[in-house]
Amino acid sequence: MIKRAFLSLLLLSSGLASAAELTELEIRWLKAGADVLHYAKQVLQLPLDITVQPQARANDVPLALGYDQGRCKLVLSLRGNPHAEDLLDSVPAAQRGWMIEAMVAHEIGHCWRYAQGHWHALPAGFAERPPAAGAAADLRDTRREEGFADLVALAWVHQRQPQHYATVAAWLHTVRFGAPAVGSHSTLTWLRLAPTGAAFTTDLPVVEQATLLWRQGLLNDE
Repeated sequence: MIKRAFLSLLLLSSGLASAAELTELEIRWLKAGADVLHYAKQVLQLPLDITVQPQARANDVPLALGYDQGRCKLVLSLRGNPHAEDLLDSVPAAQRGWMIEAMVAHEIGHCWRYAQGHWHALPAGFAERPPAAGAAADLRDTRREEGFADLVALAWVHQRQPQHYATVAAWLHTVRFGAPAVGSHSTLTWLRLAPTGAAFTTDLPVVEQATLLWRQGLLNDE
């Protein structure tokens, strides 16, 4: 019931009048991520807007998050996107919703960092060893944010769908293993800290669970 009601709210927030204006693929993605989005808005109280692009542009990723004027902007670029589900090609159809839910949770991790004013910032007490500058610093900072967001996704899966944790974690490892060793999305430093859901402190909110492991990973992220 919550998921169906929240989907209606998503339609309004995206500026679409009815589900008839959404494609089947867009509806499937929004339904898969509805619980995460409800949590983000109602529990975390994040300033989150959702946009469904009427037509994907060249090089658009299917799901992305930005930040503008104090609000997170979650953008779905599925319509007319030939690469909309490339990351899911190896996933059985019955399991794709689990991966999409994890992807949405990943983006909410980004939103939380933005909203807290922590984007590209280290926790108190951390110092760079060694310091970096220019493009190297930008790459490192982005990789760290991706590591945090991946941990939020895994913490969410463990809290809400623990029976699927191993499957989602294995898929995420496969996705990240394909990234260049020094790439902005090479997050294995953090993924290795959560081989099972037992790595998370489940009596804490999801973002705090992720933060604890993220701090551990920073110690090894030179």
